[in-house]
Amino acid sequence: MKYPSLLKRCHLLPLTAAMLLAGQTALAAQAYVSNEKDDTISIIDLETLEVTETLNVGERPRGILFSKDYSKLYICASDSDTVQVMDLATKEIIKELPSGEDPEQFALHPNNRHLYISNEDDALVTIVDTETSEVLAQIDVGVEPEGMAVSPDGKIAVNTSETTNMVHWIDTSTYQLVDNTLVDQRPRHVEFSKDSKILWASSEIGGTVSVIDVETRQIFQKLTFEIKGIHPDKIQPVGVKLSDDGRYAFVALGPANHVAVVNAKTYKVEDYVLVGRRVWHMDFNEDQTQLLTTNGISGDVSIIDLDRMKAVKSIKVGRYPWGVIVKP
Repeated sequence: MKYPSLLKRCHLLPLTAAMLLAGQTALAAQAYVSNEKDDTISIIDLETLEVTETLNVGERPRGILFSKDYSKLYICASDSDTVQVMDLATKEIIKELPSGEDPEQFALHPNNRHLYISNEDDALVTIVDTETSEVLAQIDVGVEPEGMAVSPDGKIAVNTSETTNMVHWIDTSTYQLVDNTLVDQRPRHVEFSKDSKILWASSEIGGTVSVIDVETRQIFQKLTFEIKGIHPDKIQPVGVKLSDDGRYAFVALGPANHVAVVNAKTYKVEDYVLVGRRVWHMDFNEDQTQLLTTNGISGDVSIIDLDRMKAVKSIKVGRYPWGVIVKP
């Protein structure tokens, strides 16, 4: 009686392996790209490097991010004056959050509930509880707020104001503005180091990236960029991404059509990678062997091989891709 039982188990093993393999294929990592001129989100399969789906969303989607468990997608529908919440299981918009006018960028607190939203037209940062849809606070900041980040330890939120040329520091326990740091002209994006000790802030028109000590809120390094054959006026830093190993910072240089590769220890520019036209924002794939960039004018996403520091693939998406985030 034992022999047939063993035989059944032998037949089951390859079947189970095949089912597991099929499940892994079905769960391939995806990149979500906001196309601000098409009012759509493009979904890219990161195994095939092809667009598999295009989703209609609110007007002029720009900032996008996932909930911590990847069950929801938050979308800054700027011209609809709302933050939309998409259920990623159904790809349906399940609610809209009271974001304030013209939301552009936002950041989710590590508690996975409190969303910090920059309202460009109102000079405000709005804080919303994503579960109850309650507005917890609205904080006056500088003119044309843009960049938004919350420190990984959850203690500080920062916002940049494009016209006031400042980084604004918000205490997340009190929702109070506690300090301001003057940076160069038109600050766009801010990014914390994983240990919450350093903040990187790009200045688009100033052509620089300020590296700021979070404890003192003082700039201790300022990066400039120079690309042979490209006029300095076209070198406009926007997106910044820091590698998890602390080795690199990558800076999207807008109409210069390059990404700067910065040594995050020495703060020296080591290389420039040519990508599509008007490179804006970026994200890593799961193991950080690739960096994806959104290129607004060329309407595509570049895939940078980080071992070779070279763009190896261009994927056509919608018109004026703005943000990109990767779902493992």
